[in-house]
Amino acid sequence: MENFVKISYLIASVLFIVGLKNLSHPKTAVRGNALGALGMFIAIAVTLLDKEIISFEYIIAGVILGSSIGIILAKKIQMTAMPQLVALLNGFGGIASVLVAGAALLEALKLGSNIDPTFSVSTSLSAAIGAVTFSGSMIAFGKLQGIVTEKAVRYPGDQIVKAFTLLAVLSIGGYFVYQPTNPDLYWIISGIGIFLGLILVLPIGGADMPVVISLLNSYSGIAASMNGFVLDNNVLIISGSLVGASGIILTQIMCKAMNRSLTNVLFGGFGQVAEEVADSGDFYSGKVKSTTSDEVAMILDIARKVVIVPGYGMAVSQAQHTVRDLYNLLTSRGIEVEFAIHPVAGRMPGHMNVLLAEADIPYDKLKEMDEINPTFENVDVVIVNGANDVTNPLAKTDPKSPIAGMPILEVGKAGTIVVIKRSLSPGFAGVPNPLFTQENTLMLFGDGKKATQEIINALKE
Repeated sequence: MENFVKISYLIASVLFIVGLKNLSHPKTAVRGNALGALGMFIAIAVTLLDKEIISFEYIIAGVILGSSIGIILAKKIQMTAMPQLVALLNGFGGIASVLVAGAALLEALKLGSNIDPTFSVSTSLSAAIGAVTFSGSMIAFGKLQGIVTEKAVRYPGDQIVKAFTLLAVLSIGGYFVYQPTNPDLYWIISGIGIFLGLILVLPIGGADMPVVISLLNSYSGIAASMNGFVLDNNVLIISGSLVGASGIILTQIMCKAMNRSLTNVLFGGFGQVAEEVADSGDFYSGKVKSTTSDEVAMILDIARKVVIVPGYGMAVSQAQHTVRDLYNLLTSRGIEVEFAIHPVAGRMPGHMNVLLAEADIPYDKLKEMDEINPTFENVDVVIVNGANDVTNPLAKTDPKSPIAGMPILEVGKAGTIVVIKRSLSPGFAGVPNPLFTQENTLMLFGDGKKATQEIINALKE
């Protein structure tokens, strides 16, 4: 039985790794998801058999309840709300690690087991990291859902408070390693960890949520890996390590895309947004040229290459399917169409990729920022659908701007830029966008889905 368990865990681990590899490309993502699910099924089934669990009533009840909630969420959650769901799932993973490690500690104390340093260190880390993940993810969810302010909540001495709170967690955690027989210390670590998660994520603005989500995802994996040491379960160690490592790598990619350092992310010293511009009238006065769908249709009718830049505005209006219809119409006329994807467009890593894949846009038409930026000079028309900060030239020209240094999509180099936007209000960073005042920019005011459909109708006419 022992050899059977080890071989099964090895097979599950291989499935996790191969599945993760397949998830790295849209064409193989569905297969990767299925392989990962199969690996998890094997790991769970073998663990239940190995531990000789006789009474399955609670497990079956949990499976039914969890599956029911999962099915309802899958049916009800809109693609625009996927970042919020990811944040919630990260949080659930964190609190699960806290509760499982706590239960394992209580069980060990009840049985009078000898608690070695590996167990005590792993338990302490599970409490701290899992608690930070839980509360941080709940705040991230609140910011994305609009329950908590999207502004960066800063106060005098906030970095000092974070430093002392982190020191308190480390100190009590270190003491717990030497006194693991006191379960109260475990729950104190968890409580301080929850507070630390709150004060780490609250100072981060809504525009930086993609980085936060990927970082919290990494935390949840690390906490799960620590649980693997607590439970002496190899497959949990491996799967948690995979999630933790991939999350850190993704976080570094997001940081590079936003010109932030990982240190800034870890200590919440970034994401401080400017106060939203109350009146941008002076900035835009007499400099903005509005347009109509008919005029845009005439421009597209003579274009040979078009690039569409999707943003959160497109997601909110659920315009991805209408954008696909525009893509199909343009390509049917022999016009080359590509999509420019900024790494942090939307509210989570890959948000735009997911939306466009849902609308069956060909994968090879989705171009990353580094690939498409050098080609904008040869583009006839760029259609910016709901994107703001990721196209804002202030990132390059104003060192005092909240987005200073952030790599942007250099759409201003194209022949004509059409910006579909409800109004001239700023994006998450709270600063105006000089792109709107360029000579070659036309503003098409309106809902992203409705405006796109009007362009399609005008083209057909």
